[in-house]
Amino acid sequence: GSFILLDGKTFEVKGNWEKGEKVPSLGYDFWYQPRHNVLLSTEWGVPKALRDGFNPADVEKGLYGRHINVWDWTTHTLLQALDLGKGSIPLEIRFLHDPAAAQGFVGCALSGAVHRFYRTQKGDWAAEKMIEVPSKKVQGWLLPDMPGLITDILISLDDRFLFFSNWLHGDVRQYDISHPQQPRLVGQVFLGGSISRGGAVTVLEDKELKCQPEPFVIQGKKVPGGPQMLQLSLDGKRLYVTNSLYSGWDKQFYPELLREGSVLLQIDVDTERGGLAVNPEFLVDFGQEPDGPCLAHEMRYPGGDCTSDIWL
Repeated sequence: GSFILLDGKTFEVKGNWEKGEKVPSLGYDFWYQPRHNVLLSTEWGVPKALRDGFNPADVEKGLYGRHINVWDWTTHTLLQALDLGKGSIPLEIRFLHDPAAAQGFVGCALSGAVHRFYRTQKGDWAAEKMIEVPSKKVQGWLLPDMPGLITDILISLDDRFLFFSNWLHGDVRQYDISHPQQPRLVGQVFLGGSISRGGAVTVLEDKELKCQPEPFVIQGKKVPGGPQMLQLSLDGKRLYVTNSLYSGWDKQFYPELLREGSVLLQIDVDTERGGLAVNPEFLVDFGQEPDGPCLAHEMRYPGGDCTSDIWL
């Protein structure tokens, strides 16, 4: 759960950012907002437990995270640990971009939940569950219940829409968060995943879908894997998606990714009423790289984007 501090020009390691004796046992993503004198960090898992794949028994052993850790931005000390529940595995965390807003959202991979975090009237921080993707009862998979596995979330620059990916179920969702405590699903599109029709997995009980989605095919290519990392254009109209999570997990859940490489896709976003549609003309196939196949992961805009820009 520590932070390494680098020189902004030379990238020389300067030491640890955190101070004090209290340090979380795990770490992963973080976001800070100096106006509220806070940095929030999340927890994935113990590296030796997750590097070669996912073992459900490791969750019971406490080797995966469950907290949002609250830090004092000025003193670099740990203030709170917000417990999101056993087996939640909180990954990506996003403040609203409005610097006056003392709230945001975090996506929990295994529990399939999105929590809203916020500063209370007392001045401390709390979290509440806003969205939950129900697991599906399945046959022919690692477990009898398959979580969505929320691996990435992002918020549009105007703070109107929240997007997240379900790497196992295979869909990307768009929620209207104009009222953050009342998120409303306004868009959804399937880009592969583990429950596609004709695959090894049979869905026995589904609280959301009436039938299993069709395999995702674009420009004649059946795309392996499921939607993973997300990036949104500055005008909010183009959502970019890759489908590789982590090579050890790719190998376990989507072995064809290692043979074929990952892809970069583009989804057209309706910014008026909400809605998602795949752009059939856009496909970057990293399996065709000269030294490939490659597993492309994260996307960034050189001048800043909605997953990295922080206003003061």
